[in-house]
Amino acid sequence: MSIKVKVGQRIRELRNEIGISQEALANKAEIDRTYVTDVENGRRNISIENLEKLINALGLPFKEFFNSPNFNN
Repeated sequence: MSIKVKVGQRIRELRNEIGISQEALANKAEIDRTYVTDVENGRRNISIENLEKLINALGLPFKEFFNSPNFNN
């Protein structure tokens, strides 16, 4: 599985856990909703800056974002 897919799956998982829409997450992160859709579907090579915006919008530290079985190999 590519890193783009792993990151996208993790963002979707965390977004669903807190119960917000892609649009709400995009608004909190101040990025376009279609960008969030593409990231979640593994179609975007997300920049570190935008990853930081999304992680902050999810209310997590970077360490917790990567604390997932997806990133343990």
